[in-house]
Amino acid sequence: MGYRVVRVAMTGGRRATLQVMAERVDDQAMTVDDCASISHTVSALLDVADPITGAYQLEISSPGIDRPLVRADDYRRFAGFEAQLELDEPQDGQRRFRGRLMV
Repeated sequence: MGYRVVRVAMTGGRRATLQVMAERVDDQAMTVDDCASISHTVSALLDVADPITGAYQLEISSPGIDRPLVRADDYRRFAGFEAQLELDEPQDGQRRFRGRLMV
């Protein structure tokens, strides 16, 4: 479709939400029409495959300025930019770091 999946997450709460974060492969800004197009396609695929039990809400978004870095390629792509990182396991007693990404 011309998009790259950035992250997929299922969140709980009053009603479960399937969050799909995507960006255009041509690196142009995402539009509302882009999100709507992805939503219609993903919704149709989920209706056929039915992989999720129970009710949920589908949410499509773009990464925005606080873009999560989830793949090794993301770190290479954004080398030289400032980033905030949070580790699952503390390193020298610290979990959160802020600095410029280096290759």
